[in-house]
Amino acid sequence: MPPRPPEPDRLCGAAAVAAVFGRRPKDVLRLFYTPARRREAGPFCAALAEMRRPYREVGEEELARVAGTTHHGGIVAVVARRKVSALALPLPAPLRMSPVLPVLDGVSNPHNLGAIARSAAFFGCIGMVLTGDPRQAGLSDAAWRTSEGGLEVLSLWSVADLPAALRQLGVPTVAAVATGGVAPEALPPSPCVALVLGNEERGVSPATLAACDHRVTLPGSGRVESLNVSVAAAVLIHALSARR
Repeated sequence: MPPRPPEPDRLCGAAAVAAVFGRRPKDVLRLFYTPARRREAGPFCAALAEMRRPYREVGEEELARVAGTTHHGGIVAVVARRKVSALALPLPAPLRMSPVLPVLDGVSNPHNLGAIARSAAFFGCIGMVLTGDPRQAGLSDAAWRTSEGGLEVLSLWSVADLPAALRQLGVPTVAAVATGGVAPEALPPSPCVALVLGNEERGVSPATLAACDHRVTLPGSGRVESLNVSVAAAVLIHALSARR
């Protein structure tokens, strides 16, 4: 028997749905929405009608069943699963136009993945790298919802062996660490840097740290140990972007 196609993604919320219709409308398979979202859904329904694909107005309970969550924002698009391509090495010249390339080293919470993607898109990053770490969160419904369209805007790549890939990128690599790194302003300016963000509990892995050119730490008050990885990512992406 041929392998079953992958399960489609379920994109929840007005921002995520608008983003997928803006970037890859042909991947949208079905649309569901509540009466409260009828006006926003109108243009999407028209696009699906042209493609002869179904859409339906439903109640809150049915939409929660479709979405698999009550946090659906009143509108859900069922979409062909997004493909994540292997990252080309060394980094192609067009990608070096991005001030920061976020690299997620085992970020396990899909809400953090989505929030990092949202910040990366907001500050002008072109793409984001996901690693082969078994702890690494994937493109789940929660990640799509939290990204508020950011995952659609970014190109997404994967690497199986992160330490080896970092040595071949061809741009400076910076690991975000809770302690022991320099402040962002102490890093040498560069047109593009790869910012490595580690697991929520254990941080960047030792092998990955050894492969990075620099380590960066956000100076704080000391009243709490560290920031959530998605918050730290937003601050660092902004700070490193300003140092191009």
